[in-house]
Amino acid sequence: MGRSGSLEDLLSVAGGALATLAYSISVSEAPCYARHDVERMSNHTAAAEVLLERKGCAGVITLNRPRFLNALNFNMVKDIYPQLKKWEQDPEIFLIIIKGAGEKAFCAGGDIRGAVVEAVKLAPKKAHDFFRREYILNNAIGSFQKPYVALIHGITMGAGAGLSVHGQFRVATEKTVFAMPETAIGLFPDVGGGYFLPRLQGKLGYFLGLTGFRVKGRDVYTAGIATHFVDSEKLVMLEEDLLALKSPSEENIADILETYHTKSRIDQDKSYIFEHMDKINSWFSANTVEQIIENLQQDGSPFALEQLKVINKMSPTSLKIALRQLMAGSSKTLQEVLTMEYRLVRACVVCHDFHEGVRAVLIDKDRSPKWKPANLKEVTDEDLNNYFKFPGSNDLKF
Repeated sequence: MGRSGSLEDLLSVAGGALATLAYSISVSEAPCYARHDVERMSNHTAAAEVLLERKGCAGVITLNRPRFLNALNFNMVKDIYPQLKKWEQDPEIFLIIIKGAGEKAFCAGGDIRGAVVEAVKLAPKKAHDFFRREYILNNAIGSFQKPYVALIHGITMGAGAGLSVHGQFRVATEKTVFAMPETAIGLFPDVGGGYFLPRLQGKLGYFLGLTGFRVKGRDVYTAGIATHFVDSEKLVMLEEDLLALKSPSEENIADILETYHTKSRIDQDKSYIFEHMDKINSWFSANTVEQIIENLQQDGSPFALEQLKVINKMSPTSLKIALRQLMAGSSKTLQEVLTMEYRLVRACVVCHDFHEGVRAVLIDKDRSPKWKPANLKEVTDEDLNNYFKFPGSNDLKF
C-alpha cells in the first residue's frame, strides 16, 4: 500500500486542484429525528459549487465540484463561512456534517489556477483575500462549538485537510488518500498544517509536510489524521443514523461513530507507513533539511531512497520554509499558526518558485520545475527571515 502513480498525475487529475487551498424553510417543533424538511441555504441548483442544507438536526455541507475533485474556490469559501457561523448560533442545529460529492474525493485541494494564479497576475489583493478568508474559515472550524463531522472519503489534500482536520470528528474510509504536497509547487503545508502536522505522533507530520507522502486507507486513522475509520459502503448509513438522532449530545454522536468504526474489518491488521515509523522518527528529527537529506542518504534502504528522490524534486526554498513552519507551529495556537501562514503565503505567491511549480505541475505538465535558488545551500537564513517577517497593517485578523 505505497505510492500508486506519481504525485503529479494525481494533481493533474484534479484539473488544477492542487492540495493547498468550502466547496429557508421554517423548522417545526417536532422532534429532530422526525423532520424531513430540507433547508436550502445557498443557490441550490444543479450548478451550485457547494450545497448548504439543513437536514434534521444537522447542517450538511456538500462540496459539489466532483468533476474537479471538489477543489475549493473563492466562492465556496465565501458561502460556507457565514452559514457555518449561523448554524453555530442556531439552537435547532446540533451537529455539522461536511462531505464531498462523488466517489473520488472529499476535497483534492484549492483551486490554485482559478483562485490564485490568475488573481496574482491581475489583482494580488484578491489572491490575498482568498487565503485570508480560507484561513479564517479554518479557524472557525477549529473553534466550532458544536460537533463537526468530516467524511473524508477519497482524495483529501491541502484545502481538504483545512476543511476537516481542525474539526472534532474525521471519518476516513479504505478509499481515503491524504497528503499535503505543497512543497512540489513552491508553497508549504498551509491551512493550519503548521498546527496539526507537528502534533501527529513522532516526526510523522514533518515527513508528510516535506515529502507530500500519500497516506491511504486505515493508515489515515492510525496516523491520527482521522478519528474514526468506516467502510465506504457504510457511509450513507452512517450519515442517515447521525441525521436520525434526536437532539443529540456529543456523546451520542461519538457513540454512533465508534459503533461503525468498531464493526469495520477492512485492513484492520495492515499498516504500510508504520512499518517505517522508527526510521521516519530518526530521519526527520534533524533540525535542518540538509541533515534530513543526509540521514536518508546514509540509511540507503529502498524506502529511504524513495523519499530522498521525492525531496530532491521539491522547491529548496519551500522545504526550508516548511521545516521552520512546522518547528515553530509545534508550540503555537491554531490562530497563531494561521497568522504565520498568512504571512508566508503572501510572500510565496509572488515569488518565482510558486509560479514555476504551478507551471511545471499544472499548466505545462512537464514535471521539470526550475527552482530559484536551485539548491538548499543557496537558501539563506536571511531569505527565510523575509518570508516570516511581520507585514505590519496587513496581518491576518480573526
